[in-house]
Amino acid sequence: MVIPLVVGIDGSESSLEAVDWAVGEAARHTVPLHLVHAAEPGHEASDLIAVASARAGTGTAAVRLSSEVLYGDAALALIGKGRNAFALVLGSRGLGGLTGLLLGSVGLAVAARADCPVVVVRGSAEHRGVRFGSVVVGVEDGEGSDTAVEFAFREAHVRRCELVAVHARSTPASAPSEPPPGSWYPREARRRPPAQVLDDALRGPAEQYRNTTVRRRVVEVPARQALLEAASGADLLVVGAGKRHGHFGLQLGLINHAVLHHAPCPIVVVPRK
Repeated sequence: MVIPLVVGIDGSESSLEAVDWAVGEAARHTVPLHLVHAAEPGHEASDLIAVASARAGTGTAAVRLSSEVLYGDAALALIGKGRNAFALVLGSRGLGGLTGLLLGSVGLAVAARADCPVVVVRGSAEHRGVRFGSVVVGVEDGEGSDTAVEFAFREAHVRRCELVAVHARSTPASAPSEPPPGSWYPREARRRPPAQVLDDALRGPAEQYRNTTVRRRVVEVPARQALLEAASGADLLVVGAGKRHGHFGLQLGLINHAVLHHAPCPIVVVPRK
């Protein structure tokens, strides 16, 4: 059985925009689309499901569609569905949410605790399409970006677009990668050279997706700024999240919180395996 792409709906225009985006994503990956609404006990949700289903049917892509209503806490319901999902797709804000840039509490809870990739559909209509022909992935020093890079390569492959791998350094690239004997240097200066960080992260997936064009970008600005600037010309931003040590859920970190709230395009948080 092919696992579905799951979309959380709540009747807001933001969640319907998430449905629009998910229809295209399900078609690209040839997976079913499953609409989920978490309702309070005693609340009727058939009209809401009908509206979202109709919205999914108006797209140019044909996908297998199903839906269900779950009763209880919205975040817990979606997290539960994510245990057997291709990915979870959410709008950037729900009913009664701010009309500004901030992601709601349900979205943050799901992004921090889901077992599968979580997509928050953000940005204007042009960013929610395929106008820019670019997928951006943030690459950290270490192994925290492995699954995010794999996911980003797959997305660039099915979209037949360019992959931009961004590695941010807050210290000059000319700084020595190893401290001289007997000397003390800040931790940043002892990290691997940027080219090696990108080489190690991209090598394996690049072998699998040989036809995908990859552009490497090393920038000497804070990671939050680097990712948001790169995402301004992208159709999708992909970031990774590691497991919390001794705690349930993921370690989103300040950078992921920032891009979840402010990214100008859809963003995917990919949990490390």
